[in-house]
Amino acid sequence: MGTPKFTSVEDYLAALEPVKAATIRAIVEVILLEFPELEAKIAWNLPVIQRKGQYVAGLAAYKRHLTYSPWSIWVMQDFKERLAPLVVFKNCFQLPVDWKIDRELVLDLVRARLAELR
Repeated sequence: MGTPKFTSVEDYLAALEPVKAATIRAIVEVILLEFPELEAKIAWNLPVIQRKGQYVAGLAAYKRHLTYSPWSIWVMQDFKERLAPLVVFKNCFQLPVDWKIDRELVLDLVRARLAELR
């Protein structure tokens, strides 16, 4: 049967378990409240935050974790120490499904990515 095609971030969140949906929703809300010029969309069937078609952040839910991608290996390198308590890869990092949002970390990641895009 395969994965359903999502047409909006809300569609994506509606397909998730409530805890995962709440965590992703909270991350998106933190970003959009601070940066109203950004928008949440679906790309590659996953929620992404964009500015004028440029990717700023990507989120995904998996069976046992969530993933956040700042869309930049340079941002990942710059935040290596702050991300150390988490499972970190070259281009993304894992979050617990019930992650207590680290607002400053999320906003700093977005600021770093936006600075890179300028």
